[in-house]
Formats: sequence, C-alpha cells, structure tokens
Amino acid sequence: MTTETPRADGVLANLARFCFRRRRLVLLAWIVGVLAVAFAGFGYGAAPDNDFSGGDSDSARAQALIEKHFPERQGDTLTLAIKAEKGIDDPAARQKIEKVLADLATSPVVGPVTSPYQDKSLVTQDRRIARTTIPLARKEVDKTAVRPLVDLVRNASGDGVTLGLGGSLAEKAETPPQGSAESVGIVAAGVILFIAFGSLVAMGLPIVTALLAIAAGIALMKLVGYLVPSPDFTAIMAAMIGLGVGIDYALFIVTRYKDGLQDGDEPETATVKAITTAGHAVLFAGTTVVIALMGLVVMGQRLMTGVAVATSVIVLVTMIAAVTLLPAFLGFTGHKINSLRLPRRTARRRETGGVPSRQRRTLAERWAGAVQRKPLVAAMLAGAALVVLAAPTLSMRLSNPDASVQPHDRSSYTSYEILSEGFGPGYGAPLIFATEVGSEDADLRPVIEAVGKTEGIAYATPPQVSKDGQAAIFMAFPTTGYQDKATADLVHRLRDDVLPKTPGGEGVYVGGPNAGTIDMADDIGSRLPLMIAVVIAVSLVLLTALIRSVTIALQAAVMNLLSIGAAYGVLVAVVQWGWLGSALGFPTTMPITTWVPMMIFPVLFGLSMDYEVFLISRVREEYERTGDTRTAVAHGMARTAKVITAAAAIMVAVFTTSLLGPDVAVKQGGLGMAVAVLIDATVIRMILVPAVMELCGRANWWMPGRRAPKAASTPPAEVGEEARV
Repeated sequence: MTTETPRADGVLANLARFCFRRRRLVLLAWIVGVLAVAFAGFGYGAAPDNDFSGGDSDSARAQALIEKHFPERQGDTLTLAIKAEKGIDDPAARQKIEKVLADLATSPVVGPVTSPYQDKSLVTQDRRIARTTIPLARKEVDKTAVRPLVDLVRNASGDGVTLGLGGSLAEKAETPPQGSAESVGIVAAGVILFIAFGSLVAMGLPIVTALLAIAAGIALMKLVGYLVPSPDFTAIMAAMIGLGVGIDYALFIVTRYKDGLQDGDEPETATVKAITTAGHAVLFAGTTVVIALMGLVVMGQRLMTGVAVATSVIVLVTMIAAVTLLPAFLGFTGHKINSLRLPRRTARRRETGGVPSRQRRTLAERWAGAVQRKPLVAAMLAGAALVVLAAPTLSMRLSNPDASVQPHDRSSYTSYEILSEGFGPGYGAPLIFATEVGSEDADLRPVIEAVGKTEGIAYATPPQVSKDGQAAIFMAFPTTGYQDKATADLVHRLRDDVLPKTPGGEGVYVGGPNAGTIDMADDIGSRLPLMIAVVIAVSLVLLTALIRSVTIALQAAVMNLLSIGAAYGVLVAVVQWGWLGSALGFPTTMPITTWVPMMIFPVLFGLSMDYEVFLISRVREEYERTGDTRTAVAHGMARTAKVITAAAAIMVAVFTTSLLGPDVAVKQGGLGMAVAVLIDATVIRMILVPAVMELCGRANWWMPGRRAPKAASTPPAEVGEEARV
C-alpha cells in the first residue's frame, strides 16, 4: 500500500480490470476448475500418512529393526478389556465373554483370537479382569471396518460385565467426524459480516469466495499429498485456516470497494482501486502467512513438511481467489453491493476527504487518544498482562493423545480404565526394546534384569528372537501411564544410565509408540526455537521492505511473540492444568499435543503480520500527510478499527468452533489460535501499538540511510484520494 494514486496500468490493475470485464468467463473458469480439481482430489487424492517415525532417534532405530527382522509384528492390533463383577468364571459372565470372543473371531478383518480362559497370564489373580490382544488380519485396515467391532463390544456390556475395545484404530473408528463445526463457523462469520456491512449481498461475497477457494485448495492439497504426504489432521486445520484467511482477505477488498463507491467511483474503477490497494496488501499478507508456514520445514519432520506445503496451498488458493474471483463477483454486483440490507441509520459521509474531524471523532480515535496520554503506563500494564498470561508456557509438556484422554463414554477409554485397574497404568504405555544379536542363543538376561529392576518399571517380558536369528526384542511396562511426566523421565533414565552401564546394553534401543512420542516431543522442543528465529527473521525483512521502517518491524515481531506466548500460556492453563477445561470440551487434563505449538506459531505469526500490515500502512499514510505520530496513529486506527475488528472476530469464531468437534488435538490448535487472535486484536492493536508508537515518536520511521518521512505540504482539508488509498 502506498500514499500514491494506484497505477491504472499496473499488473494488479490490469488483472482487476480483466476479471471485472470478463466476469462470466472468470466465474465459469473457476467453477469448472473447482469441479475438476475436486473430482480428482476427493476421488483419487492421496491417503493421509500418520507415521511420524523416522529419523535417527532411539525409537526410530528400534522400529527399523522390528520392521526388518519381525515382519509378523507389522500391522495394528486391538485390545479387548474385560471386567466381570463376579469374576470371569461366573457362568453368566463366561457365556457373555465367550460369545463376544467368538463373534470377534468371525470378523474377516481380525486374525486368531486368544481366549483369556486358555492363557492365565491374560487374567488378574482375582479373576475379575482379563484382556486379550487381537491382531488384524491385514497390514492396512480401514477404520470403518473396525467400527462394527467397537459397536459389538460396546453393545455386549451389561449385567455385571464391562467390555472395552482399545487400540489406535479403535480410537479412530469411534471418533465421530468433525460434523457441523465448520458450518457453525461459517454462520458465525456471516453474522459478523452482516453486522460489519449491513448488507446480505456484501456479506455473501467473502463467504462464497472463501468456500470456493477452500474446496479447490483442499482437493489440490490431497493431490499434492502424493509428493509430500501429510497426516490426517491437516485437512481440518487447513479448512479452518483457509476459511479464516479467505473470508478476511475478501473482507478487506470488499470494504475498500465500498469505500470507492461511496467516494463516487464507478464499479469498475472502485474494483481496480480495491485490488491495487487492499488486494496488494492481501498478496503481501498471504505471502507472509505462506512463508511463516514453510518455517515448519525447519523442524526436520517429514510429515510436518507435508503440513507446511498442504496448508500453504490453501492460503495460496485463497489469495488467488481474492484477486481474481472476487473482482468478477464485484462486476456482477456493481452498485447493488448494499442490496438486501436492514433499515438502519447511515452515518453521514465526512467532508474531510476521509479524515475524521474533531467534532465527530470515532470510538477508536478516542481510545487511541486515551492510551497516548499515558503511553508508558498503558504499555507497562499491557506488557505485564501478556507476560502473566504467557508464564504457564514454562511448564508446557508435549505428548500425543491416547485412550486415557478421550471422552469417557468411548469404548477405548473403557478399555484403558479396565486395563489400568487390572494390570497397572503402564500397560497402555509399553516400551519395546530392540537389538541386533549374533545368534538365537544370545543372552539378554543381564539387560532384561537391569531394566526390570529399574525404578518405575513394573515388569519386563522374556526376549523374543527373530526367525533369522539376527535381532531380539522384549517389552517392559512402566508403573506410570502414557501421559505421565514420570514415564518420559523413565525412558531418558533407561537410555542415559541403565542401558549404557549394563553389559550388552549399548546396542539396545528403546522404542514403541510411547518412546516414539517422547522422542518426537524432545525433537520438537529442541528445534522449535530455530523455527521461531527463522520465521521472525524472514518476516522482519518482508515487513521492513513494505513499511520502510526497521523500528516498526521490530515492534511487530516483539508484539507478535508476546501475543503468541500468551496464547501458549492460556493453552497450558486450560488443557494441561484444567482451568475451564471441561467447560471447553476437554475430557481431562493432558499434555499439549506435540504438533500443536509448532503448527500454530507460523499460522499466528503470519496472521498477526496481516493485521500489522493493514493498520501500519494506514498509519504511515496519515504520518506522511500530517507529520505527527499521535495524529497518524489515531486516524489510522479510526480507518482500520472496524475492518480489523471484524476480521479478527471472524478468525476467533472460526477457530473457536473447533471446540465443538471431537478431536482433542484439533481443539487445542483451535483454542490456541482463537486466543492469540483475540489478544492480538485487543491488547496488541488497541493498547500496545498506540502506546509504543507514541513513546517512539519520530523514531518509529527510522530506516538506515534514510531520514524519517516529512509531513506533506497539502493541508488536511485539501487531501484527496491520494491520502485515502
């Protein structure tokens, strides 16, 4: 955005003019393109990949040995947990249990089912609780094929016998789809847009534009999955991000278009001006979000690279839709953009060329003035509040959700509860030890004894040697559960102290899902600062180039870090500490899901930069016109407060609707992003920005080798479109 009249022959101007005049062709091309991509993507797109293993960690090496030497152990398993109040030998209980076992054995998707009546090790000493592991017949089994088994076990419970079916596939099978969460977000966005615009037509354009872009983006994302695979949560997160930025970007352009019509421009001229001003800012903002998302590549996680590429595709498509599809829609609406509006008093158009007068100062101006009168106090109070909110971040723990944190009415949670009662909380968090051996007679007894005697280990199993005699594995069960910090400490102690000091322990790797999650959390924790540094550095360069001020770019980076830190802190307090957790849909306290902090940071940093661009661009325009920072900030806030507030409200509404869904990890991501956007739009934009800019004065516009901009010679009353664009 600049202070000069938009070029009538620039690339964006020519694009806007073409899309406006050839609107039928553009709309037809979009519809055909979306249908074609949707057919290919949703019909033949790549399946999600949830295998986060790999790399050089202990768990990755253990998994590589198991895959190479124990092919029979490949594939998922289910665990049937049984609890009988009168004992499993009670005739009525035994009849029910054996019928369930027989019904499960007849399923085409499961392998041989071992009855706990045939293996005493599967039953507790008091004979009240039993278990059995059910292998799946094929390596690749769809969760829909497991759903009937979950229902079978659930329906068989009763009359003193409680049954639960656990395992990762069982958890996925009974997790309901996201459902109406996105629909609620769209409705909420529509209400906010209607309040902002007061017109059903103006409300509908951003929503329709965003929906078409999301449909094309998600389908294209599935096709890109063949080149860079991504996990299953990517589609939900991408839909939320795409819906939020898609509506926001269209909102900025439609707002600028309406301003042009109110200034007396014809629809085509207003469209060209909107695209060359707000559209230019949208392209910059979207590019910032994409660059921030690509910061995930720094994490070195194969699937997180896929997440970065997939979500970037969504943002790119929404950017293209904003500067091509939306101008075509504006061509169809023309002056009817304000049609279908509710009767309400319209504000009188100001006679000062868009500059608010002292007699009619807006609420945003009055608020900015109040902050600027006591800038140091305002900055200290706001900064202290953000630091307090961010403080819980220091106790953040990372893990992945398991059955223990699922809603308590699920069969997988019932299975976890029964097994924890009968066999200990560590039964669901086994550690698998793998090592290469010289022959089938390899002696692992010293290692197994050392592991079994380690504090925190309930018991260790005898070793199993591979058929080729080149590898061996054994399992150990902790006394603590999957989500307990003590379990992670135990894994580190085994690797750092126990195994290195035990004869034959040097080549033994600690693996399994539990150890894999711990390794992933450690890896993310060590790489997250690097990703943050890279994203900040690149964003600083871009913002400095656009705003032409090093000071403001640094201010933006620090403020964005404060808002994201506060969001992390609130997330820890709600999810990990349980403050209002049950009210927000979290079944129990739990660690933060491993991918959530590294996923939401680039998204939030990019979105925060969006609002910074739209606000500071206007502030700079006013400063170059008046030469006074206080006036520039007040007028800039007045010109952008409504649109930024509406954009932030839409983001908060869209992200908050994730709390209505069933996936606890997605809920965490949505909550963190909603809190960050809310803080950014209130504490940051309404308090810190005007306070800090007031304190910095002319230093705000410092740029090496260049003087701060001077006031324009044109008096405020004579400023025309040059100051308003």
